[in-house]
Amino acid sequence: MKIGIMSDTHLDKHPEKIVEYIDKYFNDVDLIIHAGDYTNCKVIELIKSRKKFIGVWGNVDKRPVRSVLNEKEIINVEGKKIGIFHGHGDKKTTPERAIEIFKDDNADIIIFGHSHQPSIFTKNKTLLLNPGSLSRKRKEPWFSYIILTIDKNSISAEMKFFTKI
Repeated sequence: MKIGIMSDTHLDKHPEKIVEYIDKYFNDVDLIIHAGDYTNCKVIELIKSRKKFIGVWGNVDKRPVRSVLNEKEIINVEGKKIGIFHGHGDKKTTPERAIEIFKDDNADIIIFGHSHQPSIFTKNKTLLLNPGSLSRKRKEPWFSYIILTIDKNSISAEMKFFTKI
Protein backbone atom coordinates (compact mmCIF):
# COMPACT_ATOMS: atom_id res chain seq x y z
CA MET A 1 0.00 0.00 0.00
CA LYS A 2 1.25 3.46 -0.90
CA ILE A 3 0.42 6.17 1.65
CA GLY A 4 0.83 9.93 1.32
CA ILE A 5 1.54 11.60 4.66
CA MET A 6 1.02 15.30 5.36
CA SER A 7 0.57 17.57 8.36
CA ASP A 8 0.28 21.20 9.36
CA THR A 9 -1.37 22.45 6.19
CA HIS A 10 -3.04 25.42 7.98
CA LEU A 11 -5.27 26.12 4.98
CA ASP A 12 -7.78 28.28 6.85
CA LYS A 13 -8.19 30.90 4.11
CA HIS A 14 -7.68 28.76 1.00
CA PRO A 15 -8.80 25.18 1.74
CA GLU A 16 -9.18 24.48 -2.00
CA LYS A 17 -5.36 24.52 -2.35
CA ILE A 18 -5.32 21.01 -0.86
CA VAL A 19 -6.69 19.75 -4.20
CA GLU A 20 -3.63 21.14 -6.03
CA TYR A 21 -1.33 19.35 -3.58
CA ILE A 22 -3.23 16.07 -3.92
CA ASP A 23 -3.25 16.23 -7.71
CA LYS A 24 0.45 17.05 -7.91
CA TYR A 25 2.01 15.01 -5.10
CA PHE A 26 -0.49 12.34 -4.03
CA ASN A 27 -2.14 11.31 -7.27
CA ASP A 28 -0.99 7.68 -7.11
CA VAL A 29 -1.38 6.97 -3.37
CA ASP A 30 -3.94 4.55 -1.93
CA LEU A 31 -4.42 6.49 1.31
CA ILE A 32 -3.72 9.96 2.67
CA ILE A 33 -2.82 10.37 6.33
CA HIS A 34 -2.96 13.92 7.74
CA ALA A 35 -1.46 14.49 11.20
CA GLY A 36 -3.46 17.59 12.09
CA ASP A 37 -3.66 21.38 11.90
CA TYR A 38 -6.02 21.75 8.96
CA THR A 39 -7.66 24.88 10.46
CA ASN A 40 -10.63 24.42 8.14
CA CYS A 41 -13.05 21.47 7.90
CA LYS A 42 -13.30 22.01 4.16
CA VAL A 43 -9.73 20.62 3.83
CA ILE A 44 -10.93 17.31 5.29
CA GLU A 45 -13.96 17.23 2.97
CA LEU A 46 -11.78 17.90 -0.07
CA ILE A 47 -9.25 15.20 0.82
CA LYS A 48 -12.08 12.70 1.41
CA SER A 49 -13.63 13.58 -1.95
CA ARG A 50 -10.41 12.56 -3.74
CA LYS A 51 -8.72 9.83 -1.68
CA LYS A 52 -9.19 7.36 1.12
CA PHE A 53 -8.32 9.35 4.25
CA ILE A 54 -7.44 9.03 7.93
CA GLY A 55 -6.48 11.95 10.12
CA VAL A 56 -6.30 13.42 13.58
CA TRP A 57 -6.86 16.93 14.85
CA GLY A 58 -4.03 19.27 15.82
CA ASN A 59 -3.68 21.92 18.49
CA VAL A 60 -4.91 24.80 16.30
CA ASP A 61 -7.94 22.92 15.01
CA LYS A 62 -11.17 24.15 16.54
CA ARG A 63 -14.49 22.45 17.29
CA PRO A 64 -15.62 21.80 13.70
CA VAL A 65 -12.47 19.75 12.96
CA ARG A 66 -12.39 18.15 16.41
CA SER A 67 -15.99 17.04 16.01
CA VAL A 68 -15.13 14.86 12.99
CA LEU A 69 -11.65 13.58 13.92
CA ASN A 70 -10.01 12.00 16.95
CA GLU A 71 -6.90 13.23 18.73
CA LYS A 72 -5.22 9.83 18.27
CA GLU A 73 -5.70 7.02 15.75
CA ILE A 74 -4.26 3.55 15.33
CA ILE A 75 -4.59 1.70 12.05
CA ASN A 76 -3.22 -1.58 10.69
CA VAL A 77 -1.67 -1.71 7.23
CA GLU A 78 -0.16 -4.93 5.88
CA GLY A 79 0.33 -6.21 9.43
CA LYS A 80 2.00 -3.02 10.69
CA LYS A 81 0.41 -1.00 13.48
CA ILE A 82 0.51 2.73 12.70
CA GLY A 83 -0.17 5.36 15.36
CA ILE A 84 -1.16 8.89 14.33
CA PHE A 85 -1.03 11.89 16.69
CA HIS A 86 -0.36 15.56 16.02
CA GLY A 87 2.37 15.90 18.67
CA HIS A 88 1.06 18.83 20.70
CA GLY A 89 1.32 19.12 24.47
CA ASP A 90 3.48 20.42 27.27
CA LYS A 91 6.91 19.34 28.37
CA LYS A 92 9.09 16.93 26.44
CA THR A 93 9.91 17.26 22.74
CA THR A 94 7.34 16.71 20.01
CA PRO A 95 8.71 13.24 19.14
CA GLU A 96 8.80 12.30 22.85
CA ARG A 97 5.13 13.26 23.21
CA ALA A 98 4.24 11.19 20.15
CA ILE A 99 6.12 8.19 21.52
CA GLU A 100 4.55 8.64 24.97
CA ILE A 101 0.96 8.65 23.73
CA PHE A 102 1.49 5.26 22.04
CA LYS A 103 3.59 3.70 24.83
CA ASP A 104 1.05 0.94 25.49
CA ASP A 105 0.01 0.34 21.88
CA ASN A 106 3.07 -1.43 20.44
CA ALA A 107 3.07 0.76 17.34
CA ASP A 108 5.47 -0.18 14.56
CA ILE A 109 5.21 3.29 13.01
CA ILE A 110 4.27 6.62 14.60
CA ILE A 111 3.20 9.55 12.43
CA PHE A 112 3.18 13.03 13.96
CA GLY A 113 3.53 16.69 13.00
CA HIS A 114 3.26 19.90 15.03
CA SER A 115 6.87 21.08 14.76
CA HIS A 116 6.86 21.64 10.97
CA GLN A 117 10.30 19.96 11.03
CA PRO A 118 10.42 17.02 8.63
CA SER A 119 12.13 13.89 9.94
CA ILE A 120 12.37 10.15 9.53
CA PHE A 121 14.10 8.17 12.27
CA THR A 122 13.77 5.15 14.53
CA LYS A 123 13.63 4.91 18.29
CA ASN A 124 13.24 1.67 20.25
CA LYS A 125 12.44 -0.27 17.05
CA THR A 126 9.66 2.17 16.10
CA LEU A 127 9.75 4.15 12.85
CA LEU A 128 8.88 7.81 13.49
CA LEU A 129 7.65 10.00 10.65
CA ASN A 130 7.10 13.76 10.67
CA PRO A 131 6.20 15.03 7.18
CA GLY A 132 6.85 18.69 7.98
CA SER A 133 4.39 20.95 6.14
CA LEU A 134 3.05 21.19 2.59
CA SER A 135 2.19 24.86 2.93
CA ARG A 136 3.75 26.43 6.06
CA LYS A 137 7.45 25.59 6.15
CA ARG A 138 8.25 28.24 8.78
CA LYS A 139 12.04 28.34 9.12
CA GLU A 140 12.62 25.20 7.07
CA PRO A 141 14.14 25.72 3.59
CA TRP A 142 11.53 23.55 1.83
CA PHE A 143 7.95 22.39 2.00
CA SER A 144 7.69 18.65 2.57
CA TYR A 145 5.67 15.44 2.80
CA ILE A 146 6.33 11.70 3.06
CA ILE A 147 5.46 8.78 0.82
CA LEU A 148 5.24 5.56 2.85
CA THR A 149 5.06 2.23 1.03
CA ILE A 150 4.24 -0.90 3.01
CA ASP A 151 3.95 -4.46 1.81
CA LYS A 152 4.23 -7.78 3.63
CA ASN A 153 8.03 -7.86 3.38
CA SER A 154 9.19 -4.25 3.42
CA ILE A 155 8.64 -0.66 4.45
CA SER A 156 9.89 2.34 2.51
CA ALA A 157 9.58 5.92 3.80
CA GLU A 158 10.69 8.67 1.48
CA MET A 159 10.79 12.36 2.41
CA LYS A 160 9.87 14.65 -0.47
CA PHE A 161 10.90 18.31 -0.59
CA PHE A 162 9.81 21.14 -2.87
CA THR A 163 10.07 24.93 -3.01
CA LYS A 164 6.66 25.83 -4.47
CA ILE A 165 3.71 24.09 -6.02
